[in-house]
Amino acid sequence: MPENITRRQFLKKAGGAAAGALTATMFAGAARGANEKIVIGAIGCGGMGMSDVRDFLRTGQVALAAVCDVDRERLQNAARETGGTAQMYADYRKLLERKDLDAVIVATPDHWHAIPMIHACQAGLDVYVEKPLAYSVAEGRAMVTAARRYGRVVQVGTQQRSGSHFQKAIEIVRSGALGQITLVRAWNVSNEAPSGMGNPPDSDPPPTVDYDMWLGPAPKRPFNRNRFHHNFRWFWDYAGGMMTDWGVHLLDIGIWGMNLEYPLAVSTSGGKYVLEDNRDTPDTMEVVYDCPGFTMVYSLRKGCGRGMDDRGYGTQFHGTNGTLFIDRGGFEVFPEGDRTQAIKSGGSDQHYPHVLNFLDCVRTRQRPISDVGIAHRSTAVCHLGNIALLAGRKLYWDGKNEKFDDDEPANRLLTRAYRPPWDLEIRL
Repeated sequence: MPENITRRQFLKKAGGAAAGALTATMFAGAARGANEKIVIGAIGCGGMGMSDVRDFLRTGQVALAAVCDVDRERLQNAARETGGTAQMYADYRKLLERKDLDAVIVATPDHWHAIPMIHACQAGLDVYVEKPLAYSVAEGRAMVTAARRYGRVVQVGTQQRSGSHFQKAIEIVRSGALGQITLVRAWNVSNEAPSGMGNPPDSDPPPTVDYDMWLGPAPKRPFNRNRFHHNFRWFWDYAGGMMTDWGVHLLDIGIWGMNLEYPLAVSTSGGKYVLEDNRDTPDTMEVVYDCPGFTMVYSLRKGCGRGMDDRGYGTQFHGTNGTLFIDRGGFEVFPEGDRTQAIKSGGSDQHYPHVLNFLDCVRTRQRPISDVGIAHRSTAVCHLGNIALLAGRKLYWDGKNEKFDDDEPANRLLTRAYRPPWDLEIRL
């Protein structure tokens, strides 16, 4: 392919299904030079989006050509903070029409991850998409399919996998030093009782916001500031509560350490017990996964701040020789008598190495450490926990076919209808 033809131009020339088949083979082998700048665009300029942009720029390997947000104030702040050279867009589809982009960051609210990510893959672009990968299991599968069909590098923001102390801990878990591991436990606890985030009244959206575009495929609702920036994650319309917000980070480590392909069954107890605010996702959950040879548990409490080992969050691997605890600040091995060695390690940087890993894979066309297929597995596990809560019963999971055994009502919760005119538009 001539070097002066961009990926986007090639897609337009090739057209249709042929473009997908050719890009999967041709672009997958098109490595970039080590000194060539990777031109990126940023879709979503909130807190995490700007954290991503800052670390991308910190590498010195990228040129930020474009920023996009439905909130004009955030958009203008992003342009100013990044030097004022990036072109501003209110609609991500216009950004994807650019001919000079190599990759995009997707750091939108959860319900807006799938559509722009898939469209970016169709446009021949690599993608760094924030966690959780998808709003639903069906979306996640569509995102994996798009990445594979169009030969794209897709890194998901479960950045703990890029932390050196997490990598060392996983080596210990997999080495057998802990003995037979029968329980993996993860938790998030805090005490926000009783008021939580409060109960603001519905109102008009800010004049700087295209609220209909912000809602996108989600149901039409009156504007409420608690359903908007940041707090959107506590509403089923846009996200999966703490289960998919933080649980995905913690369970991802358990899944990684145990090399879990998928759980066999899941049951969840919980609800909104203590908080008197207007969120509709739970403040209390106990999720139990039946896995081959071990049990995995996720605990959430918003009404008590004392967690296991007096830690507010973390992941534990309980083995016959010892227990390993890990969080972002470090890890520690607690021996069972003299059966294994006590080890203690401090924390390590995770986000910046994660960005570096993505950029390296953009150049080499290797799959990144939190590849979309890996992240889909971990994100789906979190969705199963939420679905078991909503279904009110134990569910048995057919992981190979990504559906529940003989449970059509639960299977309907694996996806949802989009608000017109939006759909995944994957056209495979």
